[in-house]
Formats: sequence, C-alpha cells, structure tokens
Amino acid sequence: MKNDIEYDVQLNSQERLTLQIPETVFQPTGTTTTLIEAVKNSISSPGSLLDIGCGSGVVGLTLSKEGMVAGPLHASDLSEDAIKCVQDNAKNLGLDLDARCGSLFDPWKDCLFDYIVDDVAGIAKKIAEVSPWYTFAPCDAGEDGAELIVQIIEQAKSHLKPGGQFFFPVITLSNVDRILDVARSQFENLDLCLHK
Repeated sequence: MKNDIEYDVQLNSQERLTLQIPETVFQPTGTTTTLIEAVKNSISSPGSLLDIGCGSGVVGLTLSKEGMVAGPLHASDLSEDAIKCVQDNAKNLGLDLDARCGSLFDPWKDCLFDYIVDDVAGIAKKIAEVSPWYTFAPCDAGEDGAELIVQIIEQAKSHLKPGGQFFFPVITLSNVDRILDVARSQFENLDLCLHK
C-alpha cells in the first residue's frame, strides 16, 4: 500500500529485517527495540513463542528471524489490520506463523508456550488521548495505563510451560508500582532490565 512505512531492524552486522507497516497498525517505538534486546539477551535456546499484542509483528518476527523461535511464531492482536500486517510480513520473510485476532489470551485457550512476549498498550488514558501513537491503534489501558498489562500478568502463568519466561515492558507513562506489585505477586523470579 502507498501509505505503508518501511521499518528496518538490524539483526546483525550484515543482515536487516524490513517490515511493511500500514498507518492503521501501531508503529514500533523505542520501547519495542528495548523489549527485543531484553528478550534476545535472556533466551538461551529456541522455544515456542507467543507475541501478544503483536502489532506489525516486529518483536516476534525479529526473534524468529534470529533463530529464537522453535516451530511457528504465535502472534495475536485485537486489531484485524495488525493480524493482516503480521501475516504479510511473515510471508515476505518466509517465516512460519500462527496469527489469531482476539483480546489478550482469548485466542490461546489451553495453549502453553516456552516464551510469552507482551507489547500491548501501557499508556495512561489522558496521555494516549493526545498521543499520535494511538491515532489508529486501540489503547484501552485505563486511567493509569496499567489495566491491560495487569490482566496479562495475572493470566500469563497459566499459559507458560514449566520453566517458561514472560517478558513485558513497563514505562513511566503508566502506574509502574501497580504493574510491578502485580508481577511480584504472580512470579517468584522477576528480573528488571532497565533502559536509560
């Protein structure tokens, strides 16, 4: 489409990954890049991976292209445009994908994963209302920006295989203390990767 943007990710010193992203799909930010790096630094072997709130698929497709995903990449988003986008990008990259449209874990009932990567909206409502980030993409993160991530944190354990890992960003445009308190109540081991 003529309104698509091209988004490049540097995989290594010689290889780049290029995605086509329509204007109706959330555009990656610095948070996305930080999340990708944190996951790459934490995964020691390939496994089944769910990219929840996948948007264009940049996180999951990058990890898949880097050899960190065993089997198909599993991706979901509330936006039908995002699902079409991730499907098109996976096809263009020659990557195996199981993409489903739906809210949070609804498309993945009874599914277990080695890794879950979450990049859903985490911006307080008043900020999202004036932000160009959410012109087309939904942002139902609530007054404090924590609603969606809290719901995901509370459900993530039931979708992880034994020894599985869950990755999620926390930014200061949401209620960081609330998010971390819920994460500590759900997970015994919580590692923080700080980005400056």
